[in-house]
Amino acid sequence: MPRSLLPGQTSRLLVVDPRTARSEIVFESDHSLVEAPNWSPDGAWLVVNADGLLWRLEAPGAGSSASIGAGTGAGILHPIAMVGVPEINNDHVVSPDGGSIFVSAQDGHLYEVPFEGGAGRRVTREHPVGRGYKNYLHGVSPDGATLSVIVGARPDGSDDPATWRTNVALVSVADGGTTFLTDDAHPDDGAEFSPDGAWLWFNSERWGHAPGHAQIGRMRVDGSHLGQVVESGTVDWFPHVSPDGSQLLYLAFEAGTIGHPENRDVLLRLLDLDAGEPGAGVAPRDLLRLEGGQGTINVPGWAPDGGRFACVDYPMG
Repeated sequence: MPRSLLPGQTSRLLVVDPRTARSEIVFESDHSLVEAPNWSPDGAWLVVNADGLLWRLEAPGAGSSASIGAGTGAGILHPIAMVGVPEINNDHVVSPDGGSIFVSAQDGHLYEVPFEGGAGRRVTREHPVGRGYKNYLHGVSPDGATLSVIVGARPDGSDDPATWRTNVALVSVADGGTTFLTDDAHPDDGAEFSPDGAWLWFNSERWGHAPGHAQIGRMRVDGSHLGQVVESGTVDWFPHVSPDGSQLLYLAFEAGTIGHPENRDVLLRLLDLDAGEPGAGVAPRDLLRLEGGQGTINVPGWAPDGGRFACVDYPMG
């Protein structure tokens, strides 16, 4: 069942300047709960999900229906047809060539659909039986050949839902073959490629000090050089490296948060990088405080030029 707005709540699609923290509302609704914006590689469109479906709207500066500075949410949502694709969740990414969109569906599979809409193609293979298997999409490699995925499943032979685990995996776009990079009981999420395709950035509780204490780390795409990058007292989720490798954007929940719940007071934080590498002694800075959480920046939302990013908040009243 797709999320819905609470009485008196709105969803607002924002475009933010990371240098100034200035934000502009490019879409606002008191009936459609939009989530997880992507930016198309040509800079012309923003892609979101709402009501279990996929939508796009013109990006600021690309046309009159969503001009920067409008401030009133002038954007118009256009449906993207997904023929043969079940209801989707908020995990979706645009292919590097802009020709298609990869989505996570509620049946646990990944699908590819044309950017202009049309018949969907299932990417993932048949699931192992009886393991509660689900694929959650978070990134696509720069060459478009591989998806970075969080796979949720129970261990072989277990029928106990409490044993359900999440691990980082790579999925071949061509044939759905899956390669696990982690295989343990530490909860992982948000695995996304670096702009050069050499690293996977993700959040994990493997470095945390208490249950739920997710922290930001990364590893090579072959699973080596696994390590924590940001150490904090907050619960940190969904790392996104800017296209030029100069900044890391992520979402911070207050200490003690379990998972990435909706309708929370959250912070967007930025960490300066040196050509994609974390600098010694460099601390993240608070950029913007929002009413958000789930749906705010679950997937890559940087503009192609790295000068802006998109996010969603859900204010009350």
